[in-house]
Amino acid sequence: MTTQQIDQARAEAFAGQMMSLLNNAFTGLLVSIGYQTGLFDTMAELPPSTSGDIALAAGLNERYVREWLGAMVTSRAVEYDPVAGTYLLPREHAAFLTRAAGPDNMAFFAQYISLAGHVEPLVVECFRKGGGVPYSAYPRFQQLQAEETARVYDAALIEAILPLVTGVVERLEKGIDVLDIGCGQAHATNLMARAFPASRFAAYDISPEGIAAGRDEARRWGLTNARIEVKDAATLDEPGRYDLITAFDTVHDQAQPRKALRNVFEALRPGGVFLMGDIAASSHLEENLDHPLGPFLYAVSVLHCMTVSLSAGGEGLGTVWGEQQARALLAEAGFTGVEVKQVPGDILNNYYVATKK
Repeated sequence: MTTQQIDQARAEAFAGQMMSLLNNAFTGLLVSIGYQTGLFDTMAELPPSTSGDIALAAGLNERYVREWLGAMVTSRAVEYDPVAGTYLLPREHAAFLTRAAGPDNMAFFAQYISLAGHVEPLVVECFRKGGGVPYSAYPRFQQLQAEETARVYDAALIEAILPLVTGVVERLEKGIDVLDIGCGQAHATNLMARAFPASRFAAYDISPEGIAAGRDEARRWGLTNARIEVKDAATLDEPGRYDLITAFDTVHDQAQPRKALRNVFEALRPGGVFLMGDIAASSHLEENLDHPLGPFLYAVSVLHCMTVSLSAGGEGLGTVWGEQQARALLAEAGFTGVEVKQVPGDILNNYYVATKK
């Protein structure tokens, strides 16, 4: 038997890459803890401080805070002065770790690591037996999605995302019929309903918990122009009812995306517009090699988006279905003219503007 020689330098480089992966993966869990406990928010307001001072200000146990700080220092997220025994969160780092950072806060996403770990054994079984993991198996997913999207919508929906559709803001001000599919907790719908009281809004999602939360928010805001209901976009049967339909980061999750998109096309009036926000990526793997979030997006697909669709006997498009496939499915649904637009600073999403001729 011959032994194939290996490139030792390449092997050592990959070993280093694997060590970085382990360090980063476990650091990610502690970043999640730092976000959830408010430690980053607390440290952003403090001068260089001891672990005791930080724990006191955050209302937390000092021993846990001290060990957490060890990980933050060795991962270079926090600076440490060994002489004074003090810790400092640099402002440049706080800009991506605190709630005050808004949509730039990347610590929020670390919470998905433990959520994915919860379903990992179920996904492993799917590798062996096929099928998928149902939406109901994901604790806190609805809560995390609502918090994630609210940060984006609060900052950009009215001022940056809707204006991507030429003339739609003026039409909304005058009064049109709007539907949001896969609405989650309907926060985007409620924002639009509040901003455009002359228009009429409907929102559909398959999650009863999400719909209940959306209705509660609409009541708190005193909205009378928002109708929020449990309904699957694949069962939508409302021909010619809407002037604008939106779908934000939801079409790739659908069990029956082709049917859902066809239903959207049929539900629009002539001249109506479908505004679809979805992941900015290529349908071709080789074109995603330099995508800054490539590994993350494919991992999210395996651990959530693809498997949830497959659990319902769906297509399993996956998170990274990509622009080429998105255009193809929109054309198959009946849309002949599709524009792809971006919001400056948003590297995660494409916005597809599809008009019904």
